[in-house]
Amino acid sequence: MPKFNLPRFFKESRPEGETVLTGEDARHLALSLRVRVGEKITLCSRGVDFECEIISVSPSEVRCRVVDEKPSEGEPTVKITLFQALPKSGKMSIIVQKSVELGVCRIVPFISSRCVARPDSRGIARKSDRWNKVALAAARQCGRGAIPEVTEIVSFEEAIKQAATFDRAFFCYEGGGESFLKTDFEGAETVAIVIGSEGGFEEAEAEAAKAAGLTPITLGRRVLRCETAPLSAITAVMLLSGNM
Repeated sequence: MPKFNLPRFFKESRPEGETVLTGEDARHLALSLRVRVGEKITLCSRGVDFECEIISVSPSEVRCRVVDEKPSEGEPTVKITLFQALPKSGKMSIIVQKSVELGVCRIVPFISSRCVARPDSRGIARKSDRWNKVALAAARQCGRGAIPEVTEIVSFEEAIKQAATFDRAFFCYEGGGESFLKTDFEGAETVAIVIGSEGGFEEAEAEAAKAAGLTPITLGRRVLRCETAPLSAITAVMLLSGNM
């Protein structure tokens, strides 16, 4: 079996020598995958894949030994953070899932003027937990070497403030802008992409983004839905930066 296709699990800290999986991961390995002693799995930590051999199995604890390690092939050379204005209904979960598959490293939801979705504090906590579970499942399925974080919801002002600190910072604007084809990604290690909700950005928001140093970007002659635009923008950056 190719190493890339081994069952993948994630650890916060770098595994050294023998390491242990507990909780949901142990139950999944023991009861769902029914792994046996001697079989191998992949443990991922901060962009590194560790090939591990199982040395003991139970539903409460799976113990394994690191036998090899290498940089994860699923991690891009450029770190993209998606700043996404909250869309309606369940669109955010789809955006999170597909963005993780495409290689985004972090997702920051924010509230803009035209956001219809405005959850209360309890709703925010539930949504954040769900989105991070979606990110974990997507990262595991597509072979990522790290779990992209979905952060707490921030304001539009905070979103563009954070985005302005990146090597390249873009906001996709229905009012027009530059083409990604004219963008030079040479030397860029971090890229910010800011996407609006249904209805896009108000003119005052677009001006504020420009004033903060963000570059307006067009995604072509057609108006894309708020769940299509981020995936198109991420794909463009991955292609132009040599990560496709």
